[in-house]
Amino acid sequence: SQESTEKSEETAGPIAGSSPRPGTDKHGDEMPSKKKLCFKAAKEHDIPEDLYKVLENKVMERMSDLYYVNMSVVEMMCLDDADREGIVSQSVSSHSDLIPGVYEGGLKIWECTFDLIDFFSEAEIHFTNKSVLDLGCGAGLLGIVALKGKAGKVHFQDYNSTVIDEITLPNAVANCVDEGSRMGSGGDGKTHEPPSKRPKKAKCSPEALTKCRFFSGEWSEVSQLLLSSNKPFAKYDIILTSETIYNPDYYGALHNTLAKLLDKNGRVYLASKAHYFGVGGGIHLFEKFVEERKVFRTSIVKIIDKGLQRYIMEMAFK
Repeated sequence: SQESTEKSEETAGPIAGSSPRPGTDKHGDEMPSKKKLCFKAAKEHDIPEDLYKVLENKVMERMSDLYYVNMSVVEMMCLDDADREGIVSQSVSSHSDLIPGVYEGGLKIWECTFDLIDFFSEAEIHFTNKSVLDLGCGAGLLGIVALKGKAGKVHFQDYNSTVIDEITLPNAVANCVDEGSRMGSGGDGKTHEPPSKRPKKAKCSPEALTKCRFFSGEWSEVSQLLLSSNKPFAKYDIILTSETIYNPDYYGALHNTLAKLLDKNGRVYLASKAHYFGVGGGIHLFEKFVEERKVFRTSIVKIIDKGLQRYIMEMAFK
């Protein structure tokens, strides 16, 4: 059907070089917004000792100096038995990249992610020794860029535990293991098949992965977990978030999370489309929401005029 064809084209997404349909790529226009919010409990995900296990059955791809798992292979594996939340089967059966309160789009990499990565270079954003949160991380590429930029600590949060286990964690590991021991990386940067022999040990940069923590669950629940934890917690110098303002129903929770977790001198860098058709959110609506609450000042630091307009906003406490 045309709908499933469009969905498969979207799955290829910006990584494969094809442009998703403007305005419908994050969270297509067929899903109505639901007022009832689901408070998915927060959970911290441990980094397994056997890093090879994390990359097992994963097909890695590379863009620039970033490694990431092939999402369509993950989706196929999840349809088999790896998806305890059932988000892949529900996403496939409903032909939607968004099921509010169930699945929030983390199995795709959305184009504003790359806008933000480009902006880091252009604006010379320095991560050295900074405490960074990748909020609504999905593949975790923003946090991984911060990690490569010598951040002091990087935390990753996604709504779905399946996304953290099957995508975010493997991506972080793949970007930290030594080049020579990365599974099957060929000259073109793609892993076509697992190695025939198990490597002796996937060497990892301990100082990099030990800076990372991984969380799943709804924003307010994760905030509460961090703030009430026995582990020492310092607020974040930088919070990165991309395409998380598609649904106005979530603005209150997002605003509260930023207010609770950002250091008093910290910065939020948020990437978004002008408008998300069907779910109603967008940069101007969120900007108005933030201004009315008088907690943060906002500034648009970049506008991308390709297809549907995309924006990067900087936020800081007033």
